[in-house]
Parts: sequence; C-alpha cells; structure tokens
Amino acid sequence: MSGLIPRIDLNSDLGEGFGRWPLGDDDALLSIVTSANVACGFHAGDPTIMRRTCETAVERGVAIGAQVGYRDLAGFGRRFIEMPPRELADDVLYQIGALDAFARAAGGRVGYVKPHGALYNAIVRHEEQAGAVVAAVLAYDPGLPVLGLPGSAWLRRAEQAGLTAVTECFADRAYTPEGTLVPRDRPGALVHDPDTVAERCVRMARGEPIEDVDGAPLVVRGESICVHGDSPNAVATARGVRAALEAAGVELAPFTAARP
Repeated sequence: MSGLIPRIDLNSDLGEGFGRWPLGDDDALLSIVTSANVACGFHAGDPTIMRRTCETAVERGVAIGAQVGYRDLAGFGRRFIEMPPRELADDVLYQIGALDAFARAAGGRVGYVKPHGALYNAIVRHEEQAGAVVAAVLAYDPGLPVLGLPGSAWLRRAEQAGLTAVTECFADRAYTPEGTLVPRDRPGALVHDPDTVAERCVRMARGEPIEDVDGAPLVVRGESICVHGDSPNAVATARGVRAALEAAGVELAPFTAARP
C-alpha cells in the first residue's frame, strides 16, 4: 500500500574538492539539501574544505554527516580495498573525529555517518567490513545514526549493535531488480533527466514503485533521499527534486534528532 511520507530528508555528498580543484557547487546545494555528507579527507576533501563546508552547513541549519571512505584520493574512493577489519575501523574512526573537530569549531557537530563509494557498496554484503565500520561508529559515539542502503549488512549489523539505522534511496541512481545500485561503470547506472529524477523521488516518498534497470516495477523506500553533488546539472536537479517533493506535500527536514 502506498502512503505519502509526511517528512523526508534530502542529503548530498559535499566537500569533495581537493586543494585548488573544486568539485560541485557546495554553496548552492547547501541552500537546497537538509543533510550534508561531508568528505573527510580520505577519498576527497582537505582540512580547509572540511572547515568551510561545516561552517556553511551550520549557518544554514543543514545537518552534518561524516562521509567516510577508503583511503583512495586517486580513485575518489570508488575502488574496493581489501584490508584488515581493525585497520578499516581505525581509518573510519580517524575520519569521523577529524570532521567532528571542524564541525565543533563551526558551532555544530557530526550528526551521523554515511560510507562513500566503494565502501558503501562493499558493506551491502561484505560482513567483515560492515562490522568494522560499525565498530568505528561505536567507538566514537554510539548515539550517532548511520545512513545506508535498505537490506544491507551494514544497517543490519548497525541495528544489532544498538545503533540507529536510517535507510536512504537515490534520486539519480539506477537500481537492480534486487534493490541494489547499478555499478557506475555499467550502462544506465545514472538517471540524467531532471524531470524523471524528480518524479522518481515523489514516487519513492509515496511508497510507489519506480522502474528498475530492466524496466520492471521496484518499490524503494528510504527515510532520506540522496542527490549527488558531482552529477551533471546537480544543482538544477536538486532544486527540481525539492520543488517536486514540496509540491507533493512532503516536508523536508534532517532525519537527525536534536542532540545536546
């Protein structure tokens, strides 16, 4: 049964430039989204970008999330890395702490954790790495919610450990019939038409089916919708998504509860 969700979060991966190389229009997107997944320096970002992104997010009332990934600047965190679970947990713990320092300096704090890229996709099924990321969050702050794909090992293990697991869906990514994301190197992995993206988001918010990559109906549910900041026409697409959701009667607000 479909039913309109009265409130939903709109998140985006931000702070993904490095040094003199910008990526995306973070300033514009921080006026549209309600949650910012800020790169923590391992797959993208640097201290100056992290601080600036956190300051703008705090100024605009946007929730700050630690966008943690593999230590892979050259590959933008989109290459799987096999590593001992303890080392991965330490890398993730390091990233959360680094971003939280800048968030606190800006008058805010890290409010949740979302893995990036290859790590995000790996821990849909990779039990050891999923457990490592969970261990890192528990070590830093067991009150932090975590964001991920419905049905993933990551969210299952997070819930088992007592963390708050928050599901997300993707505005501009194609889905397999199993409800996982189509890998970026495959045809049709990204949905480019802004009108189609906006319509998909309203349907997902209502619990109505969208089309999977094969054209079959698929119900995708999430408490947060991700619009990618590095996609073509990212700002226009995000504005269109927000406008369509608001026109459909959906309130946009961060999923993070107020924390002292």
